[in-house]
Amino acid sequence: MSYRAVFFDAGETLVHPHPTFPDLFSQILGREGHHVAPELIRDKIGIVSERFAQAARENELWTTSPVKSRAFWHDVYEIFFGELGVPMSDGLIDVVYGEFTDLANYRVFEDVPPVLDRLVRGGLTLGVISNFEEWLERLLDALEVGRFFPVRVISGMEGVEKPDPRIFDLALERAGVEAAESAYVGDSPVFDVAPAAAVGMFPVLIDRRDRFPDAQGARITSMAELPGVLGL
Repeated sequence: MSYRAVFFDAGETLVHPHPTFPDLFSQILGREGHHVAPELIRDKIGIVSERFAQAARENELWTTSPVKSRAFWHDVYEIFFGELGVPMSDGLIDVVYGEFTDLANYRVFEDVPPVLDRLVRGGLTLGVISNFEEWLERLLDALEVGRFFPVRVISGMEGVEKPDPRIFDLALERAGVEAAESAYVGDSPVFDVAPAAAVGMFPVLIDRRDRFPDAQGARITSMAELPGVLGL
């Protein structure tokens, strides 16, 4: 199959908290006087996935305003603190939320820029389809990868979130391509692989931490594998 466009999720696909979510979370708590090992935070990370799933079931559209975003992450962090045994001191959630919305605390995965360059040189149109607050646009530009993505469909700006098929349809329309001519790369079987396949795109699961070794379909553990999967 010859593809004309490739779309990407953002968080944990293109970009990540630096050095990792558990490490940054641990560092923030440590500065506030709460010493929690990154390994323990990593063990509890499934809490975030479940809260995302609940938000999708209840159509919260948590990315679509700063108020909704803060309320969503307030719930996540409150649950996290309870699981980690961290007391809910005044202002702690706001400190954590502020750090995780600071552009300076994010990086691009090292394997991403060379692959994006390879795809663009191969004549493919690239796009982002992401459940993310509106500041993702500024983040992509600050990390010097925004130039690769003429098509950006960010839920915080569009008012629709994955797994709603409309967010994928909107990206396809803007790129001027059919679903069957497109691939979609993301790190979640629920929010990326299943809905992309449902609209007729070729889904690729990027499983950097080997969380889904038994996943069906195209699965990669590094972005460097993507051109081969696409037949380039």
